[in-house]
Amino acid sequence: MPEKKYVVRLSDEERQRLNELVRKGKTAAYKIRHAHILLKADDAGENWTDEKIATTFGCHRRTVENIRQRLVTEGFDAALERKKRATPPREEIIDGRAEAQLVRIACGKAPDGRAKWTLELLAERMVELSIVESVSRETVRRKLKKMRSNPTCANAG
Repeated sequence: MPEKKYVVRLSDEERQRLNELVRKGKTAAYKIRHAHILLKADDAGENWTDEKIATTFGCHRRTVENIRQRLVTEGFDAALERKKRATPPREEIIDGRAEAQLVRIACGKAPDGRAKWTLELLAERMVELSIVESVSRETVRRKLKKMRSNPTCANAG
């Protein structure tokens, strides 16, 4: 069996904190599972194999390896948390600059023959003005809804 690259060596204080987390059970399930994994992987403790830990806690062996690696490279608290994404799953279509322009347009005078702006008209105008390459009415709706908690004008959407 290959030697583990990232060996878990918990201090007494860390071990006590993990045992409290597991015993109380008053936190997120993933944190409790990470605490169990770290306790079982502890070199000075039970020192289970990754395969045995994965089978016992219903996760993949690679998950156990990743938690061990995060403990060694990023620290105790990082090992208990979920891995943070480096980038969002999608880039925002309407950033802060575009959002400010959307507000300016929505607060402005509605097009001729219209009493107020519609989501479709706002989306079309943003594309016409080259603020964004393309945008759906739903994206415009979400941005305007986000601003409703602090209304900027009566004409919006």
